Amino acid sequence: MIEVTDEALAKAIQKSQDDGRSIIRVGVTGGGCAGFEYIFKFDEATDSDYIVDYDKIKFAIDPMSKPYIEGSTIAWEQLGLNEQFKIINPKEQSACGCGVSIQFDENKIR
Repeated sequence: MIEVTDEALAKAIQKSQDDGRSIIRVGVTGGGCAGFEYIFKFDEATDSDYIVDYDKIKFAIDPMSKPYIEGSTIAWEQLGLNEQFKIINPKEQSACGCGVSIQFDENKIR
C-alpha cells in the first residue's frame, strides 16, 4: 500500500510520542492551484479507514484517498534548516511552484 523510509518512521514515532497519538492520517483533499493537496496529520482512525500498521505508529487512509496514495513512499526530507515529511508519489503529474498543491495523472488512479 504505502512504504515508509526508516528515517521517516523514526521521526513519526518521535513526533507521535510528543503529540500523544499514534495514528497519522495520510490522504488527499481538493484544493490549491493544481487541484489537490496532501493531508498529513495526527488524527483518529474511523471504521472505513485503511490502516497501515508499523507497530508503534499507524497510518490511516480514507477510502477516497486510497487510489491516489497507493504506491507512495513517505520519506523525511531535510533541506537546509527546513525538515518535513515528504510524500513521494509516482501518480503525481505536476506540482505548483510552492510544492504544496499537486495534480495527478488520472490514467494511474484506479
